[in-house]
Amino acid sequence: MVAEEQTYDLVVVGSGGGGLVAAYVAASRGLRTLVIEKTALVGGTTAYSGAGLWFPGSAPIARAGIPDDVERARTYLRVVVADSSREALQDAYLDAGARLVDELEKNHWFQHFVHAPVPDYFASAPGASPAGRTIFPPELPVAQLGEYAGLVRPPIPTERWGLDQGPVLVGGRALIGRALAAYLGTGNGVLHIGTALVDLQLENDRVVGVNAVRDGAPVTYRATRGVLLAAGGFERNAELRAKHQPIPLTGEWSNGAPGNTGDALNAGIAIGAATDLLDEAWYVPGVVQPDGLPVFHTGTRGGIWVNGAGERFVNETRPYDQSGHEIARLHATSGVSHLPVHWVFDQRQLDRDSFGGPPDQPPAPEWFTSGALRKAATLDELAALIGVPAGALAASVERFNSFAPTGVDEDFHRGESVWDSMFQHIVGFPALPWQNYPAKPTPDWPNPLVLPIDTPPYYVATVVLSDIGTKGGLRTDADARVLRPDDSPIAGLYAAGNTAAPMSGRVYPGAGTPIGSSLAFGYRAVLDVAGA
Repeated sequence: MVAEEQTYDLVVVGSGGGGLVAAYVAASRGLRTLVIEKTALVGGTTAYSGAGLWFPGSAPIARAGIPDDVERARTYLRVVVADSSREALQDAYLDAGARLVDELEKNHWFQHFVHAPVPDYFASAPGASPAGRTIFPPELPVAQLGEYAGLVRPPIPTERWGLDQGPVLVGGRALIGRALAAYLGTGNGVLHIGTALVDLQLENDRVVGVNAVRDGAPVTYRATRGVLLAAGGFERNAELRAKHQPIPLTGEWSNGAPGNTGDALNAGIAIGAATDLLDEAWYVPGVVQPDGLPVFHTGTRGGIWVNGAGERFVNETRPYDQSGHEIARLHATSGVSHLPVHWVFDQRQLDRDSFGGPPDQPPAPEWFTSGALRKAATLDELAALIGVPAGALAASVERFNSFAPTGVDEDFHRGESVWDSMFQHIVGFPALPWQNYPAKPTPDWPNPLVLPIDTPPYYVATVVLSDIGTKGGLRTDADARVLRPDDSPIAGLYAAGNTAAPMSGRVYPGAGTPIGSSLAFGYRAVLDVAGA
């Protein structure tokens, strides 16, 4: 079958935040732009997210009256990433973020981003901001988005359980909806869904287009200015994960979008692109739900996590990437299983914080019938349910309980950091990040995050190692140009988001680093394509 051929200035592969915003920036400059998306919905993993953007020095932070400047953020990145090979990427990121926000806010679809107080994740590092540097898009009524609303990937509760997504797009869906409307509104943008990348066209060492399959038929898209790969990571590809990553994850536990199977990564490698950090992921804890699959979890307020030996091993409230990496590290190196982790709590915690649903209501029956949540009259019975030594579990609980009267967690310091303090005031215990309820008062206990586990019956939920995407990818320069192993750029080829290796290396500096990076380097790619 002869492939259909079409020509554009820029072809963008992937419709997540970085891809769509880059496409808008290109189309708004008069470049004839195509976005291809292999699934039937746009948004990728961004649509599942809160759409935080870690953009130091940006206008929304200044409007909120938060003291901040790019130089302090630069100091912070240098310290926490501690990798001189990424300093040029960090500088490019810091230069792009505030400029991009200024440009986007000139379009009515993006007005106005808002700052929210999410502290930087390494609070004691020089340059860290206790108020955070994270901005978010405003909510978007579905009715305002009109015909485009049905193209935006729904949130996880809708996609997995059929829950009503409501009349308003929030978080990542608001960002995607706004970017989609702005992009198509330029008159220079085209979107092809159901279109999968096959490979890249290379002529005289320059990428000049892509070969794809659209609705089962081959199609060739020529790109006179360049191709931007912004198609996410390879978290849903069991074969690639087994090849590159040390933890035996298949992708089933991932909270990445289902289409993220590494197509763009493979296409880049096939023409000689260099890669970096393929062993990494944006690891997060995932609480297993009644359907048997996990949901990204943050903000544990009560109970403790124990490993296969019945021992507590982490501050359960620490930033999610840090606790996820600790689970991965200990599972690989300690000789003790940390897959799964057992989350143990009691009736006191359940009454205060609820679990898996609305406040002031007991867990739905399917939590128990599925085994996602189990109950026992005693700790010894609970230990037998989860297969850990009863004595070790009892000792772990007893030691944690001994911290409650003073509120000082002498082992892992839960409740002492600026990050932890957020969860003294909002309820994160239901393990659903889209649920934030006012916290119930906790009288007589100095630290709301350190309450004794002493009120039967006892409960246990399962925590597994999830992720919000793999982290490594094609190696790029400060303008998002894809590099060969000798550091020479492949002409006409760019990468952003989880298709590219991150400027932040193996760490997660603050809320919104992944999506912020995707937008920032997609922006820089377009500036290079446009000769700006």
